[in-house]
This record gives sequence, C-alpha cells and structure tokens, in this order.
Amino acid sequence: MISVLIIGGGVNGAGLLRELALQGVDALLVEKSDFCAGASAAGTRLIHGGLRYLENAEFRLVREALRERGRLLRNAPHYVKPLAVTMPLFDRTSGLIPAARRLLGRPATAGGRGALIVKTGLLAYDLLAGRASGLPHHRFSSRSKALALRPALNPGVLATATFWDARISSPERLCLELILDAEGISPEVRALNYVRVQGASGDTVFLHDETTGETREVRPRVVVNATGAWIDLTNRALGRESCFIGGAKGSHLVLDHPELAAAAAGEMIYFANSDGRILMLYPTGGRILAGTTDIPTDDPDEVCDETEASYILDAIQQVFPSIRADHSHVVFRFCGVRPLPRSAARSPGEISRDHSRPLLAPAGGIKFPVYSLVGGKWTTFRAFAEQTAGEILRVLGRRRIRSSANLAIGGGKGYPPTGDAREGWLARLQQETGLPAGRLEALLDRYGTRAGQVAAHLVDGPDCPLTHGPGYSRREIDFLVRRERVVRLDDLLLRRTLIGFYGESTQALLEELASIAAPALGWTPETAQQEVARTARLLMTVHGVSATRLERR
Repeated sequence: MISVLIIGGGVNGAGLLRELALQGVDALLVEKSDFCAGASAAGTRLIHGGLRYLENAEFRLVREALRERGRLLRNAPHYVKPLAVTMPLFDRTSGLIPAARRLLGRPATAGGRGALIVKTGLLAYDLLAGRASGLPHHRFSSRSKALALRPALNPGVLATATFWDARISSPERLCLELILDAEGISPEVRALNYVRVQGASGDTVFLHDETTGETREVRPRVVVNATGAWIDLTNRALGRESCFIGGAKGSHLVLDHPELAAAAAGEMIYFANSDGRILMLYPTGGRILAGTTDIPTDDPDEVCDETEASYILDAIQQVFPSIRADHSHVVFRFCGVRPLPRSAARSPGEISRDHSRPLLAPAGGIKFPVYSLVGGKWTTFRAFAEQTAGEILRVLGRRRIRSSANLAIGGGKGYPPTGDAREGWLARLQQETGLPAGRLEALLDRYGTRAGQVAAHLVDGPDCPLTHGPGYSRREIDFLVRRERVVRLDDLLLRRTLIGFYGESTQALLEELASIAAPALGWTPETAQQEVARTARLLMTVHGVSATRLERR
C-alpha cells in the first residue's frame, strides 16, 4: 500500500509530489504520456499576478499570484525572468461601465480598456504586489514617446502603459526538475511517465505501462487526480462520475519574424482585440510567441486549427498595421485546454483562474478518496500544492515538516545572482572541466546550475557538435536521454530541449537525434525509424510544421 497516488505529471501533479516528498509522505506519480506534455507546456509562458483578474474582483487570487511570482523569481532564476509588459491604449474611458458592472457581480460585455481603467488597475496591481516584489512600478508613456520607441505601432495610439511581470523560458524543464527534486528529497516518492490508469476496484488502482504493456496494481490511501482537462475522464476510469471541468482551448503561434521582434522592443505587447479578448506577443529566443485564443471545449485533445492561427495573425495587425504577419511566418504552433471549473459564464474569460480540489469520498465500491485539482496556473502551482498537501496530511494524520516557500528548484539551486558571481561560477567550472567559456555559458543559460552535471558528462567521453542541431552536442543529447526520463523522440525534441518550440526541427536532425537515443534506450534500427516518422507526423499534424521546413538542410 502507498499513501498517495498522483495521477497526472503536469505542474500541479509535479508540485504536489515535491510537496509530499518534503513531508516524508510516500507517493507515486503516474503520467499517461510524458511529463508536462499537456496544458502545463501549452500556455503563454508567463509567471504573472493576473492583472486581468482584477476586473472580476479576484483580489485574493491576484495577491496570492503576485506573492508566488516573487517566489518563482527567487527559486527558479534560471528559467523565470522579469518581463516588461506594454499595453497600447487608444482612448481614455472605454471599459469603465463594463468594469463597474463586473465589480458589482453583474454581466458585462467584453470590450477595450481605456487609459483610466488601466491606470486604476495598475495602481491596484502595484499595491497588491507590495514593495517586496523587486520589480519596478508601472509607468505611462505619451503618444510621441511610444511612437519614437516603436515606429511601427498603430499611429492611433493615445499612450502606452508599461508594467512588470515575469516569463518562464522552459516550463517543460522546470516541471521535470520538480519531479527530479522530489525524488532526490525522499526515496519514498517516485514518478513514472507513460503509465496510464486502466481502472479501479475496491482499494486497488490498475495501471498500464504504455512502453512494456504490463499491468501494475497499487493500493493507495488517497488518490489525487491532477490530469487537468482530462479530470472527469480520469475519474470515470476510476469508477467515479464527476462534472468538474469546463475547458477552454488556448492556441499559440511561434513566428520567425525579425521585423515584428524588433517592433516589440524586447517587451511583451499586451492588447485587447476588437472583440475584447486579450492577446499578447513577445520576443523569445529570436522568435515571437503570440497568442492566445480562449474557446470553450469539452475535448481535452483538441489542437490548434487554421482559424485560430488566422485570428491571432489578424489581431497583430491591430497594433502593428504596417507589419505583415501571415502563415508563412509560423514555425511552430501549440494548443492546450485549460482545466477551468465548469461554469455558466458566457465566455471563458469570465471564469475564475482560481484553484480548487473537490473531493469524491469513497463510494460505489471504491474505498479511497479522490481529490481533483481543478484550475490553477503555473504561477500559483506551489501554493496549490502546499494547500493540497495540507489536506492530505490531515487525512493521513501527519504533520507538516518543511516548507517549499523558499526552496530553490533544480538548476536554480546556487544560481549566481550577479554578473560577478556568474563569472566566478563559470570560471570554476571551466577549471574543473576544461570546456570553453562560451560553451559553459550556454549550458548555464540552458540548465541553470545543473550545467555542472551536464559538463561533467560532456568530458567523460568523446564529444562533438551535432551536425544538424542548433548549439547542442552528441554527449549533451546523450545526457538528456539517459538522465531525464526520455522515452520517445518527441520527449527530447519538445520537452527536454526547445528545438521543436523554436521551429528548428528538420528530418535530418530527427534522424541524428534518434541515432543518439537508440543505444541509450535500446531501440532497434526499425524502432528508431518509426520514432522519426512518428515525430515528423506529430510536428506536421499537431504543431503546424510544414513538410518543406522539415526537409530543409
């Protein structure tokens, strides 16, 4: 028997696993595909307080999110960085009446946000963040200053407002680090990917290993359903009926568009479309990330379609009318279904992003309670995990031992906080390994202080750069495959690296990566080719990568 079975390897499940490890609770996490393969990897990659939530008077949620934003900036500085956010404003008073109606709990139509309502919201945002946030307060720029900085901005702009939040460069890797940290903290916890819940009976949950075909049985005292948009389907597989989720599909595009990147001037552009829905774009890794849609759906496996892509591209023209952005600029696209609580709201934008954990008590022959982790977001995962762990500890009759509030994650441990400290850290690693300074700097940017482990692996055998890869080497890929739970080729391409995200995948690179993974994973030549073909189909059908782009050299 185990104390806790967590189903779902996204950020909510991973965060809870680490929280339980800190309390010495034995737990098993299972994920039906790869860790962080669902909605946790499919967002706008922001760590934010939720300025928009103020419109729904969710002050407690915003305060909690701002506090957790600060913690992530401190605990995961290798992946979470400050980000300036600029809002173009085109009038002074729009949005006042709808905002007043929402604050009074009355229905209101979506619309633009004028300078007055934005100023009010930003004052409240800064106040809730407090002086300890470490980020600058908001500022306004006149029309002339805004156009001087961004000449391509819509000339009808009245002013711009700039405030600060944060971005996460690799949510997939940070989620994996939470899992690796949990297993390092306690030998009583373990995480398995590609293990699916097959059913349940009495005190037993039946698990199916997707890679071996084997069936396993576990007898948990408590089950936590952290499967996001699949929560109701997972509960059904456990023999329980629920109707907790009312999903909303969010799609994003990654654009190769230097002109648009230059126009963004290193900041996120945050704006309301003509229909009142919020969109944003910002430069990252030489690309532009643009999104998002917000479409109700009951299908957790939905993918981005051409209509959504066109919607995002058309919206860009509203803020940068002289810049042409079309489907030819899209190098990658992705979609996730937000696990929002089922609601009678008229649009997903009106549904709270707060989290809850409704309980299904033992019943119908099922002898264990099931908690379902509904809602939440990347920014508040730690608080959600802490609260859920507190409830589980109460059920198990145990006490809290440690707090995660100030606990660094993965490569954030011992991360050099200043330029001088960074140079010293790199100099010491160079002395230990003999690797070039530029190579070590790239590893530090890519893995945080886990770069030390990667560098040790690089010098422990013959190494050379990938023939077809952007800045990776064969030994680096071998490290990821052997040490980071890679099972399928797309795990490596989409979640252990950012190669796929930045649109750098080619057929030749897929074949090269498969040739490195094959000996480590025991693939036959036939299996390696099947993985290449399967991953190429996934890139084309799900992520919008053209056959022409895949074939390029």
